[in-house]
Amino acid sequence: MRVWPGRPYPLGATWDGSGTNFALYSEHATGVELCLFDTVESQQETERIKLSQQTDMVWHAYLPDVLPGQIYGYRVDGPYNPAEGHRFNAHKVLLDPYAKAIARETQWSDEMWAYRVGDPEADLSFDERDNARFAPLAAVLDEAFTWGDDRPPRIPWNKTLIYEMHVRGFTKLHPEVPEKLQGTYAGLSSDAAVRYLKNLGVTAVELLPVHEHVDDRHLVERGLVNYWGYNTLGFFAPERRYASVDAAGDIVREFKSMVRNLHTAGIEVILDVVYNHTAEGNQLGPTMSFRGIDNASYYRLSPEDPRYYMDFTGCGNTFHMRNPRVLQLIMDSLRYWITHMRIDGFRFDLASTLARELHEVDKLGAFFDIIHQDPVISQVKLIAEPWDLGAGGYQVGNFPVLWSEWNGKYRDCIRRFWKGDGGVVSEFATRFCGSSDLYEWSSRRPHASINFVTAHDGFSLHDLVSYDQKHNEANGEDNRDGRRRQLKLELWRGGRDRRSGHLGLARKKKRSFLATLLLSQGVPMLLAGDELGHTQHGNNNAYCQDNETSWLSWDLTPTQESLLKFVRRVIALFNEQAVFHRRRFFHGQEIQGEDAPEIAWFDPTGVEMARDAWDKSYVRCLGVQLYGGDIDVDEHGESISGDTMLLLFNADHANTIPFVLPPADTEPWELVFDTAIENGEESPPLGETYSLQPCSVVVLKSHIPVKEATL
Repeated sequence: MRVWPGRPYPLGATWDGSGTNFALYSEHATGVELCLFDTVESQQETERIKLSQQTDMVWHAYLPDVLPGQIYGYRVDGPYNPAEGHRFNAHKVLLDPYAKAIARETQWSDEMWAYRVGDPEADLSFDERDNARFAPLAAVLDEAFTWGDDRPPRIPWNKTLIYEMHVRGFTKLHPEVPEKLQGTYAGLSSDAAVRYLKNLGVTAVELLPVHEHVDDRHLVERGLVNYWGYNTLGFFAPERRYASVDAAGDIVREFKSMVRNLHTAGIEVILDVVYNHTAEGNQLGPTMSFRGIDNASYYRLSPEDPRYYMDFTGCGNTFHMRNPRVLQLIMDSLRYWITHMRIDGFRFDLASTLARELHEVDKLGAFFDIIHQDPVISQVKLIAEPWDLGAGGYQVGNFPVLWSEWNGKYRDCIRRFWKGDGGVVSEFATRFCGSSDLYEWSSRRPHASINFVTAHDGFSLHDLVSYDQKHNEANGEDNRDGRRRQLKLELWRGGRDRRSGHLGLARKKKRSFLATLLLSQGVPMLLAGDELGHTQHGNNNAYCQDNETSWLSWDLTPTQESLLKFVRRVIALFNEQAVFHRRRFFHGQEIQGEDAPEIAWFDPTGVEMARDAWDKSYVRCLGVQLYGGDIDVDEHGESISGDTMLLLFNADHANTIPFVLPPADTEPWELVFDTAIENGEESPPLGETYSLQPCSVVVLKSHIPVKEATL
């Protein structure tokens, strides 16, 4: 095997058409060996090649005889001294942090730990057994792919509607997707799946993590898996278990084909990414990659005792964002997914962790500075989960310009409103209008608020209105996991019959939640399956349930078909009416009172809400009029017009309220939908008042004729 000096950049294994350059960063290593394997079944490497060249802490070599498909790993030597933060063990084969294709997944065995499992000294002990037959392995990748005329859809933020979904769970049971493709990237890009998404009307799919991840050993031993995938090991490689093919290079091509097909349908692809921690866990975790390559460089260690890790994530470790090489890895990963995989945006898990330069969350930290200056990353959609588990980690509203955020305050307020709590209508109005209190102060727009009422983490919408307590027994943790506190929705308040009344009110609440979500200012995010009434049977932490609990069922009942039809109707309204996706916060004006010419709030008597009414605990019913006409201008300066819309909300669980309709704009009010009316039921005639049923939303419109263009 010929070995040439090679180059320190780019990091990883890079095929250039003639040979492959290998480059690995390790600041504290004393030696690095490249291990070449013949097949994924190989028990041992066939060649070990010492990397004798080191430039700027990068070990490198060029092998002119290595072609795409070559399977490889590393052995890294250095001090094993956990008390000083070093955990090198050359007996362990390690995965390249820059691996772009994974040829073999981790196989659990005690040999995967750098210390002797069960030893009284725990991680202070040292394991000399070889792990080559169990270690995850990378493959050299030929990145050539025919993209054709693929173009990113570039949907404007104000017209974006996100569909949060799991690649596997979405199509695993879909009868129109070929069985071999169910639960795969190819399944998601199949005609049946794309047709469904187009008919639903969403503009972007947000995929739960698709970076290569590891199933925790304790889950595997209980017959479970890390289904959600928030346990990343490879930040460049697509998860191989979601592919319909086996060869590492083919997996990457299948992923690219999925993106291309979704783009052709006008649908953006956003990835949920986990850069705050890795799958290696705390000091008692396995050694698979970063820990064995350079533990002290890749992880935040306790300054008092470097044996232990700073843990702002609850997952055992925290990536060392203060190390420029770790920042480089994250930026390289993001750019790779944009430029090579053509991803349209990212949702950053526990994003507050990424901002911690010391202990405090610093919104002007190096991570954000670099992203804002990057000509590639700064141009895609950036979404933060604006909290972590550390002190001061709840940062909703505090992320910088360019960033949108999962708005947890929106979720909590909308849930309280439809629960029937008093004293929340003022905040409800603010959240419905885009949460200007959180975002306008920093010159951000309504799209900074990613509005949601449910997400993968927690109850599905059906379960939210059906269960008062979580039922996570199937997770094997005695129902101790998951959020303990849930908002009791009191479905039987008002003495309704537990059989017919409960079910009818639950259906109505689902429609009212969805209508509120989809028609609020900001960016709506719909949890996959909520439009179908998907249930997890009360499990609010189904992270380990790769089965019918999490998979969407497409065998729909008439009630589910009715709900799906309703959601499609509301989304069509969102897409059609410009008043629902304004680009600005009502031009910085009041959203209440006479000084709000674009919006007006009414009480049930048909007059504008009095200022003191906003704070009354008994107020649970109100209406809002969004004035149409010339609303905005498009990218070419052309006027954007729309109808005037009137939305009436009644969160009272027991009382039907006669609501006096305010004067229409130009033409009489027309009923668009009433969440209290099931599909097929007759709509009531419109008069001066409308009977607003308990827990319902009514939407009416006044058509404004389009002005004729003048020469």
